[in-house]
Amino acid sequence: MSGGRRPSGGPGGGRAAVLGAVLLWLCWRAAAERLRYSMAEELPRGSLVGPLARDLGLSADELPARKLRVASAGKKQLKYFTVSEGNGNLYVSERLDREELCGESLSCSVSFEALVHNPLNVFRVEVAIEDVNDHSPAFSKDALDLEIGEWTVPGARFPLEIAQDADVGSNSLITYQLSSNPSFSLAVEEIPGGKKQPELVLERALDREKQSSFELVLTAVDGGDPARSGTVQVRVNVTDLNDNPPVFSKRVYEARVAENLPAGSLVLQVRATDADAGSNGRVSYSFVNVPTGIRELFSIDKESGEIRTEGPLDFEEKNKYSFSLEARDGGGLTGHCQVQIDVTDENDNAPEITILSLSSPVPEDAPVGTVVALLNVNDPDSGENGEVSCELSGEAPLSIVASSGGSFKVVTASALDREQASEHRVTVVARDRGSPALWSRRELLLEVSDVNDNAPVFEEASYSAYVRENNAVGALVLRVVARDLDAGANGRVSYWLSGGSAGAAGAAPLVSVEARSGAVYAQRSLDYEQCREFLVAVRAQDGGSPARSSTATVRVFVLDQNDNAPRVLYPPPPAAPGAASAPGSVGSAFEVVPRSASSGYLVGKVVAVDADAGRNAWLSYELVQASEPALFRVGLQSGEVRTARAVSERDAAKQRVVAVVKDHGEPALSATATLHVVLAESLQEALPELSERAAGAEAAGELQFYLVLALALLSALLVLSVALAVLARLRRAGPPGVLRCLGAQRLSLAGAAFPADFCEGTLPYSYNLCVAAPPRLAAEAAWPPPPLPIVPAEELVAGEPCEKPSPSSSAVAGDPPADLDAPQVCKHLHSLFLRFS
Repeated sequence: MSGGRRPSGGPGGGRAAVLGAVLLWLCWRAAAERLRYSMAEELPRGSLVGPLARDLGLSADELPARKLRVASAGKKQLKYFTVSEGNGNLYVSERLDREELCGESLSCSVSFEALVHNPLNVFRVEVAIEDVNDHSPAFSKDALDLEIGEWTVPGARFPLEIAQDADVGSNSLITYQLSSNPSFSLAVEEIPGGKKQPELVLERALDREKQSSFELVLTAVDGGDPARSGTVQVRVNVTDLNDNPPVFSKRVYEARVAENLPAGSLVLQVRATDADAGSNGRVSYSFVNVPTGIRELFSIDKESGEIRTEGPLDFEEKNKYSFSLEARDGGGLTGHCQVQIDVTDENDNAPEITILSLSSPVPEDAPVGTVVALLNVNDPDSGENGEVSCELSGEAPLSIVASSGGSFKVVTASALDREQASEHRVTVVARDRGSPALWSRRELLLEVSDVNDNAPVFEEASYSAYVRENNAVGALVLRVVARDLDAGANGRVSYWLSGGSAGAAGAAPLVSVEARSGAVYAQRSLDYEQCREFLVAVRAQDGGSPARSSTATVRVFVLDQNDNAPRVLYPPPPAAPGAASAPGSVGSAFEVVPRSASSGYLVGKVVAVDADAGRNAWLSYELVQASEPALFRVGLQSGEVRTARAVSERDAAKQRVVAVVKDHGEPALSATATLHVVLAESLQEALPELSERAAGAEAAGELQFYLVLALALLSALLVLSVALAVLARLRRAGPPGVLRCLGAQRLSLAGAAFPADFCEGTLPYSYNLCVAAPPRLAAEAAWPPPPLPIVPAEELVAGEPCEKPSPSSSAVAGDPPADLDAPQVCKHLHSLFLRFS
């Protein structure tokens, strides 16, 4: 009330009763998730309402984590209460005036929501406000004027003004007392609505000439403890005869009107009649003892008795009005009636949506059914006009479910995925069941927080890179890229080498990867001839906890460069000056060509290899220098040196042929090979020519040494041949056991092979050179030894020994050779090397 609390006569007893009502609060569950308390109005701030946390089953240790708080929604639900963070008790935070909140209603309560977090839940709390006797009965006027004719017979009754008390229940129960006077008494009559109508009763006839006026005091006392009272002065003027008062057609007039009627709308019309004539029968209408609020909403026409609206009626503010009317005639006589106006509800209020709690952001791995928002929807209308339904509009994995007390929960309806949608914007639409229906909307923005649920994914599962050999150290090989759909640290990718193979060299020293960019760099210069390709595994790992990773393979191909010149295997290059020669080594090669050789005769072959590959290893041969340029030619691809014409007698016995070997690289690399040719019919004939090559006395002495050595070798060979022939004959006759250890093989043949220190290139070429043996001195000697087998080029390259002759070979002792007149000694080319200084 705007007037505040009025002082009472006995504050001690009333205050004790109020405090007792506060301490004896009542809490019970009328429905699931609902608590009820009661308290007296006008309690000071900080007064205890009830142990809210204890009634919700929360201990003091849980309060900091559960975050218990109160929330209110709607027009009439104000924040009158607060919850202590320390003990969870519910306290008064603002003074509550029951009359201001609920008016004349007998019951008064304030409802609000109690929110509990972690997990989120809501409870409906209702606090009943009990009335205290803080208002005294009051009259609208300080004095009441009555005119009573002297002809009025004793027993006549005159209605007096009804006192108003803002309190309810027993605190508003009013009794009336009248000051003592022998001519008048007081009577009280019950009227509809439970109120009491005081009436002044004439006890004895009046005589205007003896006493023309009376002054009485009417006292109204309520039923509170302590009681409160109010007084009004009643002035009675004695008038001359007017024997018929106005009489209303009804004692109680009732009307039903809809709220929001425009001002000036007719509500109802009252009618009173007076049997008197003239001015005594002329009736006028007026309000009697009505609050100011009634006069602001309604007006009455004095002449016609029409009651019309003066202001808008609001069903939500007040739905029933009751007041008294008076009809007065010209002689001062009055009649009274009661008017009751019921206001019917119209659907004039749209639902109000209040967001009590919003949990945002929500982790994307939140389970289905997680509460993300708590809403309160309130519609002040009544009946179907106040029944509200809610729905969500917009595509989102959310749904809305009804809770108690007009609350709604927004929960997850399916799994969330931040990578598909990092936020969800939905609209809550609340609609009542009125006709036409009213609705309101409220937008919710729910952010989804990231969880490390995605591993990095490479753009390619397997990468290929091509790097030229002889690259610079630290050269960029390639850049791998992996992407992680997560955000923040969960999507921050770093790269590592997790294994691989790079041949004998190993992967670790060859390449490295930069952790942030994924750039793969060469750790050292690569050599195609040592390693042509290798494989490494790169692992991409995010920064989540726990971390997720994936692996991609990187295959690096080393591209060849022309960094190796052709290498001549035959003829061998001459020894460097001053270099020591191993015993038995050959300094340079020579070929013996008979003078009877015709055009196309194979003189020899230049054998070369190139460690490079592809075009860089394609070799071509070219003759660059010769003693007789017209006598020799070189095969472009084969390297075979052949006679370009028949050998003549005019040709010098010693020929020098120089060939160049070139590859096809860019730029091309080359090497030279020198072949010495002796034109002679036999080796013995060629020896004098070869001896002339020595220069100086030291060369001649060395040549003489080799000639003696050659003769010794030939003698040893002859002795060995005779011994072999004897052994063969003994074998036919059954050789003794001591000789069996020699085996069936006559010769021990060591295969010739080129060094296998190249990877790939031109294969060596192997061929046979046949030299005529000197004529035999005795036909009966079992010589020469059996011919040596011809070794294919493949076995020559592989470095395997020549195949052993079969025991069934024609070289068995006693068998004559196929041609005794011209025996041939076939040996491999490498056995014909001689050393010259």
